[in-house]
Amino acid sequence: MVKLNKIYTRTGDDGSTGLGTGERVPKHDLRVEAYGTVDEANAAIGLARLHLSQAPVLDAMLGRIQNDLFDLGADLCTPEREGAPPPAYEPLRIIASQVDRLEADIDSLNADLAPLRSFVLPGGEPAAAYLHLARTITRRAERQMVELSHLPGEAVGRPAIQYVNRLSDLLFVASRYVNAHGSGDVLWVPGANR
Repeated sequence: MVKLNKIYTRTGDDGSTGLGTGERVPKHDLRVEAYGTVDEANAAIGLARLHLSQAPVLDAMLGRIQNDLFDLGADLCTPEREGAPPPAYEPLRIIASQVDRLEADIDSLNADLAPLRSFVLPGGEPAAAYLHLARTITRRAERQMVELSHLPGEAVGRPAIQYVNRLSDLLFVASRYVNAHGSGDVLWVPGANR
């Protein structure tokens, strides 16, 4: 259970932050960058949701995803390191069923969409533009997580990496879903401004 009575602690004034294990690391540590980017994606999804009053099914999906992104942040901030003592509690980890749910949601949103004949430019409806923003931030988080997983002594769970990979796909399909029920996708026209 999280309990926040005091927002500032001054413990980070030296440029470090605490992981879920209690370990202190620099705020520029790649692990901190990764879960900070997950938080950034979550905020962009929140912006998209402000524009989804006419799409309650998608809004509910994104609400579940925002909660999952806090799970992912908890997963990333509690590293599993070889030789390190395990935390005194069971760490929260992303699991396969969360990935499976994203795949089912993608299939549901994509079922009635017309096949693409061109790349899609970020835009159209306001919610779609914010979903594209969230998608690009999610892709950055994925790159950081994969890089982190390749560092010596670091590990990132396979389901966590699968989750962000599927999430970026869902956000793309969700943007198309929003535009299909609004002004339509904005398509790329190669060389249009030559």
